[in-house]
Amino acid sequence: MIDRRINVRGIIFKNGTLLAQQLTPSFEGDKRNYWCTPGGGLEEKESFKQGLTREIIEETGVTPQIGKLLFIQQFYDGKREKMEFFFHITNSDNFDNIDLAKTSHGLIEVEKTEFIDPTNHEILPDFLQTIDIQDYIANNKPVFIYDELTLKNLHLG
Repeated sequence: MIDRRINVRGIIFKNGTLLAQQLTPSFEGDKRNYWCTPGGGLEEKESFKQGLTREIIEETGVTPQIGKLLFIQQFYDGKREKMEFFFHITNSDNFDNIDLAKTSHGLIEVEKTEFIDPTNHEILPDFLQTIDIQDYIANNKPVFIYDELTLKNLHLG
């Protein structure tokens, strides 16, 4: 049986910047120097939309307006296969003033959250550093798929 985790993540993009998070140190005490987009794993029998809404509220305190699917990533993290689905969050202005102290999970999971230039920071997945995010949001481009298992980039549509 395949051990697979499904994650949902929000792409909150504004004026060429992406809302990203640095997570708290792992349980082993490691400092995590990379950035990632808000989101997390789906719970049993939870839809993409329900899971993404829950995760973003837990981590930012803001209710997202979920738009179209932009990107899919499939990879193996050394323990299990993971699939991540990245959706455009259309209400980016609502994420300007995040107070982690007013969230249910923010202070536990997130060290800091801010809008960053993805081309100037180490952000995971790596393709977010080079892909034209605004082009995928503004235009009717097919979903971009990054398959780390075969190291192929694909497009749906």
